Amino acid sequence: MPSSILHPERHLVSRIGWLRAAILGANDGIVSTASLIVGVAAASAGQSGILLAGTAGLVAGAMSMAAGEYVSVSSQSDTERADLERERRELADQPAAEHRELAAIYVGRGLDPALAEEVARQLMARDALGAHLRDELGMAEESAARPIQAALTSAATFAVGAALPLLTAVLAPTALVVPAVSIASLLFLALLGAVGARAGGAAVGRATLRVTFWGALAMAATAGIGAVFGTSVA
Repeated sequence: MPSSILHPERHLVSRIGWLRAAILGANDGIVSTASLIVGVAAASAGQSGILLAGTAGLVAGAMSMAAGEYVSVSSQSDTERADLERERRELADQPAAEHRELAAIYVGRGLDPALAEEVARQLMARDALGAHLRDELGMAEESAARPIQAALTSAATFAVGAALPLLTAVLAPTALVVPAVSIASLLFLALLGAVGARAGGAAVGRATLRVTFWGALAMAATAGIGAVFGTSVA
Protein backbone atom coordinates (compact mmCIF):
# COMPACT_ATOMS: atom_id res chain seq x y z
CA MET A 1 0.00 0.00 0.00
CA PRO A 2 1.46 3.43 -0.90
CA SER A 3 2.72 5.39 2.07
CA SER A 4 0.65 8.40 0.97
CA ILE A 5 -2.52 6.47 1.81
CA LEU A 6 -1.37 5.79 5.35
CA HIS A 7 -1.66 9.17 6.98
CA PRO A 8 -2.36 10.03 10.60
CA GLU A 9 -5.67 11.76 11.24
CA ARG A 10 -5.89 14.19 14.13
CA HIS A 11 -9.50 14.62 15.14
CA LEU A 12 -10.47 17.41 17.50
CA VAL A 13 -13.54 15.80 19.08
CA SER A 14 -11.42 14.32 21.88
CA ARG A 15 -10.73 17.88 23.06
CA ILE A 16 -14.35 18.87 23.46
CA GLY A 17 -14.73 18.09 27.17
CA TRP A 18 -11.68 19.82 28.59
CA LEU A 19 -11.56 22.55 25.94
CA ARG A 20 -15.12 23.69 26.66
CA ALA A 21 -14.47 23.81 30.41
CA ALA A 22 -11.11 25.58 29.96
CA ILE A 23 -12.40 28.27 27.61
CA LEU A 24 -15.53 28.84 29.69
CA GLY A 25 -13.51 29.09 32.91
CA ALA A 26 -10.86 31.47 31.57
CA ASN A 27 -13.40 33.64 29.75
CA ASP A 28 -15.63 33.90 32.79
CA GLY A 29 -12.62 34.65 35.00
CA ILE A 30 -11.49 37.53 32.82
CA VAL A 31 -14.92 39.00 32.16
CA SER A 32 -16.43 38.71 35.63
CA THR A 33 -13.34 39.86 37.53
CA ALA A 34 -12.54 42.68 35.10
CA SER A 35 -16.17 43.81 35.20
CA LEU A 36 -16.17 43.73 39.00
CA ILE A 37 -12.93 45.70 39.21
CA VAL A 38 -14.09 48.25 36.63
CA GLY A 39 -17.46 48.66 38.35
CA VAL A 40 -15.89 49.18 41.79
CA ALA A 41 -13.23 51.51 40.41
CA ALA A 42 -15.86 53.55 38.54
CA ALA A 43 -17.66 54.02 41.84
CA SER A 44 -14.56 55.93 43.03
CA ALA A 45 -13.35 53.19 45.38
CA GLY A 46 -9.78 53.28 46.66
CA GLN A 47 -6.99 50.90 45.70
CA SER A 48 -7.57 48.61 48.69
CA GLY A 49 -11.28 48.31 47.94
CA ILE A 50 -10.62 47.54 44.30
CA LEU A 51 -8.09 44.81 45.12
CA LEU A 52 -10.33 43.34 47.83
CA ALA A 53 -13.26 43.14 45.41
CA GLY A 54 -11.09 41.59 42.70
CA THR A 55 -9.58 39.00 45.05
CA ALA A 56 -12.97 38.07 46.46
CA GLY A 57 -14.31 37.74 42.93
CA LEU A 58 -11.44 35.44 41.97
CA VAL A 59 -11.87 33.09 44.93
CA ALA A 60 -15.66 33.02 44.87
CA GLY A 61 -15.78 32.66 41.11
CA ALA A 62 -13.32 29.76 41.00
CA MET A 63 -15.26 27.87 43.68
CA SER A 64 -18.55 28.61 41.95
CA MET A 65 -17.22 27.42 38.59
CA ALA A 66 -15.90 24.20 40.12
CA ALA A 67 -19.16 23.46 41.92
CA GLY A 68 -21.32 24.37 38.93
CA GLU A 69 -19.31 22.31 36.47
CA TYR A 70 -19.20 19.32 38.81
CA VAL A 71 -22.96 19.33 39.41
CA SER A 72 -23.78 19.91 35.74
CA VAL A 73 -21.42 17.32 34.32
CA SER A 74 -22.32 14.84 37.07
CA SER A 75 -25.94 15.05 35.93
CA GLN A 76 -24.81 14.27 32.39
CA SER A 77 -22.71 11.38 33.69
CA ASP A 78 -25.66 9.99 35.67
CA THR A 79 -27.80 10.06 32.53
CA GLU A 80 -25.11 8.29 30.52
CA ARG A 81 -24.77 5.57 33.19
CA ALA A 82 -28.53 5.08 33.28
CA ASP A 83 -28.66 4.68 29.50
CA LEU A 84 -25.75 2.24 29.61
CA GLU A 85 -27.45 0.06 32.25
CA ARG A 86 -30.75 0.14 30.40
CA GLU A 87 -29.06 -0.90 27.16
CA ARG A 88 -27.18 -3.67 28.94
CA ARG A 89 -30.44 -5.07 30.34
CA GLU A 90 -32.18 -4.90 26.97
CA LEU A 91 -29.31 -6.77 25.32
CA ALA A 92 -29.52 -9.50 27.95
CA ASP A 93 -33.32 -9.79 27.84
CA GLN A 94 -34.09 -9.13 24.13
CA PRO A 95 -31.00 -9.78 21.99
CA ALA A 96 -33.02 -10.46 18.82
CA ALA A 97 -34.97 -7.22 19.14
CA GLU A 98 -31.76 -5.30 19.78
CA HIS A 99 -30.21 -6.89 16.67
CA ARG A 100 -33.19 -5.77 14.56
CA GLU A 101 -33.00 -2.30 16.06
CA LEU A 102 -29.31 -1.95 15.19
CA ALA A 103 -29.87 -3.30 11.68
CA ALA A 104 -32.68 -0.80 11.15
CA ILE A 105 -30.31 2.02 12.11
CA TYR A 106 -27.86 0.91 9.41
CA VAL A 107 -30.65 0.61 6.86
CA GLY A 108 -31.61 4.18 7.70
CA ARG A 109 -28.02 5.21 7.00
CA GLY A 110 -28.08 3.71 3.53
CA LEU A 111 -27.14 0.02 3.74
CA ASP A 112 -29.33 -2.55 2.06
CA PRO A 113 -31.25 -4.75 4.55
CA ALA A 114 -29.16 -7.88 4.04
CA LEU A 115 -25.88 -6.06 4.54
CA ALA A 116 -27.29 -4.15 7.50
CA GLU A 117 -28.30 -7.44 9.13
CA GLU A 118 -24.80 -8.84 8.61
CA VAL A 119 -23.06 -5.71 9.89
CA ALA A 120 -25.27 -5.67 12.98
CA ARG A 121 -24.59 -9.36 13.58
CA GLN A 122 -20.82 -8.99 13.33
CA LEU A 123 -20.66 -5.87 15.48
CA MET A 124 -22.87 -7.40 18.17
CA ALA A 125 -20.79 -10.56 18.16
CA ARG A 126 -17.70 -8.49 18.90
CA ASP A 127 -19.09 -5.79 21.24
CA ALA A 128 -22.87 -5.59 21.38
CA LEU A 129 -23.03 -2.96 24.08
CA GLY A 130 -20.42 -0.76 22.43
CA ALA A 131 -22.20 -0.94 19.08
CA HIS A 132 -25.53 0.13 20.58
CA LEU A 133 -24.04 2.89 22.69
CA ARG A 134 -22.22 4.30 19.68
CA ASP A 135 -24.79 3.87 16.91
CA GLU A 136 -28.09 3.96 18.78
CA LEU A 137 -27.36 6.48 21.54
CA GLY A 138 -24.49 8.43 19.98
CA MET A 139 -22.24 7.90 23.01
CA ALA A 140 -18.47 7.73 22.57
CA GLU A 141 -15.50 7.51 24.89
CA GLU A 142 -14.10 10.80 23.60
CA SER A 143 -17.17 12.79 24.63
CA ALA A 144 -17.99 10.96 27.87
CA ALA A 145 -18.81 13.17 30.86
CA ARG A 146 -15.93 13.60 33.33
CA PRO A 147 -17.20 15.68 36.30
CA ILE A 148 -13.94 15.96 38.26
CA GLN A 149 -11.91 16.87 35.20
CA ALA A 150 -14.45 19.53 34.22
CA ALA A 151 -14.60 20.98 37.75
CA LEU A 152 -10.83 21.20 38.20
CA THR A 153 -10.30 22.59 34.71
CA SER A 154 -12.95 25.26 35.16
CA ALA A 155 -11.71 26.32 38.59
CA ALA A 156 -8.06 26.48 37.51
CA THR A 157 -8.71 28.35 34.29
CA PHE A 158 -11.11 30.75 36.01
CA ALA A 159 -8.43 31.58 38.56
CA VAL A 160 -5.84 32.12 35.84
CA GLY A 161 -8.22 34.29 33.83
CA ALA A 162 -9.26 36.32 36.89
CA ALA A 163 -5.65 36.85 37.93
CA LEU A 164 -4.92 38.77 34.71
CA PRO A 165 -7.20 41.80 35.30
CA LEU A 166 -6.42 41.64 39.02
CA LEU A 167 -2.69 41.88 38.32
CA THR A 168 -3.36 44.76 35.96
CA ALA A 169 -5.27 46.55 38.72
CA VAL A 170 -2.35 46.02 41.11
CA LEU A 171 0.17 47.50 38.67
CA ALA A 172 -1.93 50.41 37.35
CA PRO A 173 -2.27 53.74 39.17
CA THR A 174 -5.63 54.07 40.91
CA ALA A 175 -6.75 56.85 38.56
CA LEU A 176 -6.07 54.64 35.53
CA VAL A 177 -7.50 51.36 36.79
CA VAL A 178 -10.65 51.55 34.65
CA PRO A 179 -8.98 52.11 31.25
CA ALA A 180 -5.99 49.91 32.09
CA VAL A 181 -8.08 46.93 33.20
CA SER A 182 -10.56 47.39 30.34
CA ILE A 183 -7.91 47.50 27.62
CA ALA A 184 -5.80 44.72 29.09
CA SER A 185 -8.83 42.47 29.61
CA LEU A 186 -10.01 42.96 26.04
CA LEU A 187 -6.55 42.00 24.82
CA PHE A 188 -6.59 38.94 27.09
CA LEU A 189 -10.03 37.99 25.77
CA ALA A 190 -8.93 38.40 22.16
CA LEU A 191 -5.94 36.16 22.82
CA LEU A 192 -8.15 33.61 24.58
CA GLY A 193 -10.60 33.58 21.69
CA ALA A 194 -7.80 33.04 19.19
CA VAL A 195 -6.17 30.25 21.22
CA GLY A 196 -9.51 28.51 21.82
CA ALA A 197 -10.44 28.71 18.15
CA ARG A 198 -7.05 27.42 17.13
CA ALA A 199 -7.24 24.49 19.55
CA GLY A 200 -10.78 23.65 18.45
CA GLY A 201 -10.17 24.05 14.73
CA ALA A 202 -12.62 26.98 14.39
CA ALA A 203 -12.33 30.31 12.58
CA VAL A 204 -9.96 32.48 14.62
CA GLY A 205 -11.34 35.87 13.56
CA ARG A 206 -14.95 35.09 14.36
CA ALA A 207 -14.16 33.54 17.74
CA THR A 208 -11.92 36.44 18.73
CA LEU A 209 -14.52 39.04 17.76
CA ARG A 210 -17.30 37.18 19.60
CA VAL A 211 -15.38 36.87 22.86
CA THR A 212 -14.11 40.45 22.77
CA PHE A 213 -17.52 41.95 21.99
CA TRP A 214 -19.31 40.30 24.91
CA GLY A 215 -16.46 41.09 27.27
CA ALA A 216 -16.55 44.76 26.28
CA LEU A 217 -20.33 44.84 26.73
CA ALA A 218 -20.10 43.35 30.23
CA MET A 219 -17.41 45.80 31.35
CA ALA A 220 -19.27 48.77 29.89
CA ALA A 221 -22.43 47.78 31.75
CA THR A 222 -20.71 47.38 35.13
CA ALA A 223 -18.69 50.59 34.64
CA GLY A 224 -21.93 52.46 33.99
CA ILE A 225 -23.61 50.98 37.06
CA GLY A 226 -20.58 51.74 39.19
CA ALA A 227 -20.45 55.35 37.98
CA VAL A 228 -24.17 55.94 38.56
CA PHE A 229 -24.39 54.39 42.00
CA GLY A 230 -21.00 55.67 43.07
CA THR A 231 -22.06 59.21 42.24
CA SER A 232 -25.44 58.87 43.90
CA VAL A 233 -23.95 57.43 47.10
CA ALA A 234 -21.33 60.19 47.22
